[in-house]
Amino acid sequence: MNKEWSELNKAVQAQIKKKDTYKMGIDTLLILRSRLMQTLVSFKNDLSREDFNAIPFINADGYHSKTIAYSVWHIFRIEDIVAHALINNDEQIFFAGNYKERINSPIITTGNELVKQQIADFSMQLNIDELYAYIFEVSESTEEMLKRLSFEDLKRKIPEERKEYLRALNVVSTDENAIWLIDYWCNKDIRGLIQMPFSRHWIMHTEACLRIISRIH
Repeated sequence: MNKEWSELNKAVQAQIKKKDTYKMGIDTLLILRSRLMQTLVSFKNDLSREDFNAIPFINADGYHSKTIAYSVWHIFRIEDIVAHALINNDEQIFFAGNYKERINSPIITTGNELVKQQIADFSMQLNIDELYAYIFEVSESTEEMLKRLSFEDLKRKIPEERKEYLRALNVVSTDENAIWLIDYWCNKDIRGLIQMPFSRHWIMHTEACLRIISRIH
């Protein structure tokens, strides 16, 4: 793992556990996310469109078995769903901004159900400029929410009825590779969701993208 990202992530997890340091923890988290976003933006600036579809580790197990386009989509669909459908209980950026049509995506889900060539085929369909417009909007929205959270909010559990609401939205596939996400998220408190997906999830997929880039270049 990138040493700087790892150290920042460790600091976040320690700081948000205590009332007198949790605000510092949110600030550290925003720094971490800013560094990761710089890397994600560098992909758009430095890579060809074909690079976004490349799947050099198609038969591997792990995050690097995807494409860069898929990874960017996946990080931010999950963040949008968790921040808005679960925590804020308001409309996802994806739907409010008409991003399905803008990105030209065949799906509205996290993409967990896609495997191998399906991931490559999915990636080829996406409008990368609109995908990046989406991730900037999601990230900004999440960060505004994070700044508003009190220490007491961090202990808040997701209400049980949100599970049914999430199922009804159809934003998580019923495929066995995806359906577990609903219980996984809904069994966490807000602090747990900050740890995954708002920080560590970004790191794991960004590092997987760097591994893909090192193979294709």
